[in-house]
Amino acid sequence: MIKGRNLSILLIASLVITLFSCDPNQVYERNVEIPELSWSKDSVLRFEVDIQDTINPHNIYINIRNSSRYKMQNLFLFVQTEAPGGSTLRDTFECYLADERGKWTGSGWGDIYDNQFLYKRNIRFPVSGVYTFKYIQAMRTDKLDFISDIGLRIEKVETR
Repeated sequence: MIKGRNLSILLIASLVITLFSCDPNQVYERNVEIPELSWSKDSVLRFEVDIQDTINPHNIYINIRNSSRYKMQNLFLFVQTEAPGGSTLRDTFECYLADERGKWTGSGWGDIYDNQFLYKRNIRFPVSGVYTFKYIQAMRTDKLDFISDIGLRIEKVETR
């Protein structure tokens, strides 16, 4: 049974979480856990996003969570975007996870660091429907160790 003081703390914590979780610009965000912190070059991560807004500009971000045991400074990705009509765009995208001195660029807690990289800025989706984003690790290794999560975030650009 929750007593008075504990109930107050619980209510305040719930209110803070609710207030900070509201993000009116977020259209989509999903992060996928990499099993056993080892991303195979044959493993394709898929994100399917139903886009209905073809008028407002959007920013697209790539989320990466890595361990401090990750052995490289950067991470190359192949990013393939498939539009509802079947057209496909394929990019190679580089993410710097550490600076030239080896300091991790993301926000961290313990041994884990979170990064959010701007992939596309101010884009307008040409047609409404389901867009598929595919990520493939493009490093020169069969297994990429100590990457724990990869994600996609799409948000509306605030217009003033």
